[in-house]
Amino acid sequence: MKPYPFTAIVGLPDLRLALVLSSISPAVGGVLVRGEKGTAKSTMVRALAGLLPGVDVVDGCRFSCDPAAPDPLCPDGPHDGAAAHRRPAKLVELPVGAAEDRVIGSLHLERALAEGVTDFQPGLLAAAHRGLLYVDEVNLLHDHLVDTLLDAAAMGRATVEREGVSVSHAARFVLIGTMNPEEGELRPQLLDRFGLTVEVASSRDPEQRVEVVRRRLAYEADPDGFTARYAEEDARLAEEIESAQKLLPAVKLPDDALRQIAEICASFEVDGMRADIVTARTAVAHAAWAGRDEVTTEDVRVAARLALPHRRRRNPFDAPGISEEQLEQALQDAGAGEQPGPEDDGPGSGSTPDEAPQEVPQGDAPQGQQPQQSQQSQNGGQQKTVGAGETFKAKVFRVKGTGEGERGRRSRAITDSGRTIGVQPPSVRDGRPHLVATVKAAAPHQKARGRDGAALKLRPEDLRYARREGREGNLVLFCVDASGSMGAKARMREVKTAVLSLLLDAYQRRDKVGLVTFRGAAAELALPPTISVDAAASRLEGLPTGGRTPLAEGLLEAARVLRIEEIRDPRRRPLLVVVTDGRATSGPDAVARAQAAAGLLTGVTTVVMDCESGKMRLGLAADLAAHLGADHVPLADVAAESLAGAVRARTGRAA
Repeated sequence: MKPYPFTAIVGLPDLRLALVLSSISPAVGGVLVRGEKGTAKSTMVRALAGLLPGVDVVDGCRFSCDPAAPDPLCPDGPHDGAAAHRRPAKLVELPVGAAEDRVIGSLHLERALAEGVTDFQPGLLAAAHRGLLYVDEVNLLHDHLVDTLLDAAAMGRATVEREGVSVSHAARFVLIGTMNPEEGELRPQLLDRFGLTVEVASSRDPEQRVEVVRRRLAYEADPDGFTARYAEEDARLAEEIESAQKLLPAVKLPDDALRQIAEICASFEVDGMRADIVTARTAVAHAAWAGRDEVTTEDVRVAARLALPHRRRRNPFDAPGISEEQLEQALQDAGAGEQPGPEDDGPGSGSTPDEAPQEVPQGDAPQGQQPQQSQQSQNGGQQKTVGAGETFKAKVFRVKGTGEGERGRRSRAITDSGRTIGVQPPSVRDGRPHLVATVKAAAPHQKARGRDGAALKLRPEDLRYARREGREGNLVLFCVDASGSMGAKARMREVKTAVLSLLLDAYQRRDKVGLVTFRGAAAELALPPTISVDAAASRLEGLPTGGRTPLAEGLLEAARVLRIEEIRDPRRRPLLVVVTDGRATSGPDAVARAQAAAGLLTGVTTVVMDCESGKMRLGLAADLAAHLGADHVPLADVAAESLAGAVRARTGRAA
């Protein structure tokens, strides 16, 4: 089936422009597309490949070298005087579960050992050279792979260092990532490495939604006929992109425009200089797209809207975006004489009804961003909502033992990266080869295999793979007491601040998180386990308090959630954090039932965060920790600095 035509996609003008500008100037650094599911993110990216001009490549070169300027370090080189041919630009898709060797390439180990030949097998970075590299759900990709992609995109080269051999090749491509923020965020450091970002949302206009469905059904009924109807528009847009690419080297960036860019970036307090550089490159690309040979204020304005929103985030709970008023003020401060006018999206950007910008009505705030308000308790009585204070660096809690879960940064685990601690059993045929163990396995059989020279005779069954120890991400389930005994304003603020700090720690360690709350007469799963830590933070921020303390129900609900998650994701080990003062006041035999419920959580690594305060303390949270076999941590000791201060004080007294 032919790809959906680019010009047939309804709406999404910002995404359309960002993709075009990145195609005109790959040096911009690619595009990160953020948005809810079902908003045509993937459809538009796949359609873009058909608009790009074809490329001339050297015959037989696996790295797509340009015959006019071949890479002098190409592993398939040298290419002096080699024949060439023209092929369409490629769109290479990187699966979320791809291994590192598949991405960057690998050495052919059998040939290296048996023949002494360095045979490099190119990966997806080589395949994407001079084309597009598309990562759907980039926020679900392992951090080390994202780092590798962004480094290659920034440097224009990929380097592989393996088993004492170094191989380098050109890797210049347009990197495009899509993600649904509800499924988890990228770290701010990785966000900054993407050149541009675009937020997309489905239209609330019934007429536009009708047109989307009408076109999609027409495409599915007759893909060839539907594509043919838009072939002329796609061809015209492709010609305009090629013309802009040719004009790009001639576009001038005057000092006035540079001063505007610097003023804007300083005004928004972005970190580092990457924002200035990307904004400048984007402004030049936009000028070329508009057919101008010099950057204007409008080019700078458009570039800032695309290049700065994701760079303003200071922590994962900050929403991306920039203020239009602040942008205009920065332009005025830089002495810009032009007033904002209609955006010039370049040739072929004529306004049509189906290309109107999509807006999210004020009443449709994204999940997790609803305003806080007082609520009436379902169990009777008034519920109070208290906000959190400023987060701090939290103490690190780890799951006991060694796991085999998803790569992360919390607990010890056997992973495909990290330090080598041994050799996998012969039945394991996955991971990175262990050279010494492979040679030892093959050595006893050399005579029987008729070895007659220096080369080692290897067979596939000789290969042994390294056993490596690294870190894994865990499921951190928070079980939070929201009863009236926790409702003192100052105490609840401290509790929310501590839990929010632990959530920030979970985000940085690539954990999955969930939130159980209990108050009144029942417990509820406020947030099912998810990798979207900012969703948990939002639920916590709006958590009301009031009523009795159903501690047993809270522990039972936590046990139920953990049982279900063990079936869904058996490799991810849990860490339970119970946030309470230890009181149990709901229902008959509340204390005995809480102790019985604690018995169901035996074997789960648990931390009891003791929220009891005041001079008269009952020590109930410590008793609960004893029944759970858990670590007992007073609320004041959750901060890593508090722990360090206690150690320093104790060390000073000992001295």
